Parts: sequence; structure tokens; C-alpha cells
Amino acid sequence: MIISKTPFRISFFGGGTDYPGWYRENPGAVIATTINKYCYLNVRSLPPFFDYKTRILYSKVEHVNSPDEIQHPSVRETLRFLNMRDGLEIHHDADLPARTGLGSSSTFTVGLLHALYALKGQMVSKMKLALDAIHVEQELLKEAVGAQDQVLAAVGGFNRIDFHGDAPIQISPILVGRKRLHELTSHLMLFFTGFTRIAGEIAREQVAGIKDHKRDLQTMYHMVAEAEKILNGGPIEEFGRLLHESWSIKRSLSTRISTSAIDQIYERARKAGALGGKLLGAGGGGFMLIFASPEKQAAVRAELKELLHVPFGFETLGSQIIHYDAE
Repeated sequence: MIISKTPFRISFFGGGTDYPGWYRENPGAVIATTINKYCYLNVRSLPPFFDYKTRILYSKVEHVNSPDEIQHPSVRETLRFLNMRDGLEIHHDADLPARTGLGSSSTFTVGLLHALYALKGQMVSKMKLALDAIHVEQELLKEAVGAQDQVLAAVGGFNRIDFHGDAPIQISPILVGRKRLHELTSHLMLFFTGFTRIAGEIAREQVAGIKDHKRDLQTMYHMVAEAEKILNGGPIEEFGRLLHESWSIKRSLSTRISTSAIDQIYERARKAGALGGKLLGAGGGGFMLIFASPEKQAAVRAELKELLHVPFGFETLGSQIIHYDAE
């Protein structure tokens, strides 16, 4: 039995510039971090006593005899990619719900790849996990996804990640002191809006409009360097104001990124004292990140009392195998 533990992520700046439709022709970059909320994949060889070959447990339960019969797209294509022919049981658990803007689909794919490689007796590099997950999602599944989620889930940490053409993905840890990191995290709040969505449908519209929003995406790319400067010594409040500016631009990239209900939630947080924030992921629902000074956070929580507030911290380890027994 193998158990992998893979973190979800929060993206601050540069989202949208990590789509291959953008970075194959223009430089792209993001600033993002993994958080201490995880996806767990329990994988084991299935004894040959059942009338099915593979059992998959997630929000559904699947009993199949061939990868072609598997409904879960990531499981199906990952098993094909790794040429897994023996019977398997795959069991998924997570700290947070799927389709909520925290990169859950890529986290799942990275964690599944990690567990299956371990079952095969192979301990691969974190970058290989990321690149394999990008291949499964972008090339095999043909999903409209970027490339930051897979890298973050595999590698972990608070990073700037650069993408450009066929050049290797460059990962640069954000190196700030413990006091500065605490100052940042103490200003961050995470709320669940209660809405879930299919990210790919929203992302496809955004990808289709890349050429029409070139100036906006260039601005979002340059915000990554601006955010780095703030983290390296500027007033931390400027990070929140930059988040607000970035969210204002992101909302314009597609009519489906925000909704009137989400806009109301965000404006209520701002009126209660928040400096900025954003809806995480492709948009349409899920988790909202709010930036507010510690003394304003009680007022923000009171204003958004109908929403679930989820405390979190940063994490640095990325995908891990936390139990290994290949027999």
C-alpha cells in the first residue's frame, strides 16, 4: 500500500500567463504558494478475488476491468500513461472540496502519479512529477489548464515560477525572513463562497480570448515583479492593494470569471476594511482570498458570517509519500 500526500495551492499573481497559449509566445510568471491542506491518494494492488480488476473510490465508486471503462478522466489517462496493467484499488480523500479554485485537479494528478510510481518501485524527481502531470492534463486530457498548479503541487513552497516557450520551467523560491512571512500570512483570510464550478469551461473561454487581452496579461505578468519588490521591503499593505488591482483586471478577461454574488461578497469585505483579494483559480466560485490587516479581520468575518472561514498556513514540502509498503 502506498499513500501520497499532496498540497493544494493559492495563486497570488500572474494567473493566466501560465497557459501554454500565452507562454509559448510571451513570457509568463506567477507568484503562488502551497498551503497546509492536502489531497491523499491511497493506492494498493488489488488481490485477484473480485469480479472486477480495479476499484476507484472518490465522490463515486467505480468497479472496472479495463482503463477504458474508467469514468474519472485523470485516473483513466494516468493509468494508461504509466501502462498500469495489474489490478488496483485507488482511494481519494481531501481536506477541501474539489472545483473550488485551489488547483485540486492538478493536485490529484500529481498525487496519483507519485503513488503509482512508488507502487512500481520508482522514486522520481518532483520536477518529473510536475511535467508528467502537465502532459497528462494538457496533452492527453486536452484540458484548458495552465502549468502552475502541477509544479506547485509537486514541488511545494512559496515560489515565483517562470514559463517561456520550450525553455525549462524556472522555479525561484520567494526568500523572505520569518518575520516578513508572518506579516504576510497574518493579513490573509480564506473564505469558501459555497459555489463550485467546472474550471475547464471557464478557462476555455479565457484561453480563447488571450489575443484580445494581450495588454491585460502583460500587466498581470509585470505585477509578479512588483509583488516581489513589495515582499522584499515595501509596505505589506501594498501587496493587498496590488491584489485588488490584479483582481480587477482578471475579472475583465472573461464574463464567467466573476458573478454578481461573488462581486457582492468581495465588495462587502472591502467595506468592512479589506484592502484587496481575489477569487482563486479560474473563477466562477470556490474560495476567495481576502487581504486585511489583523485589526480589521474580525469586522470582515462578521460581515461575511454566512461564509465558511478556513484558517491555513503555507507549506514547503510538496507531494510526499507518507506510507510505503509495496508488498
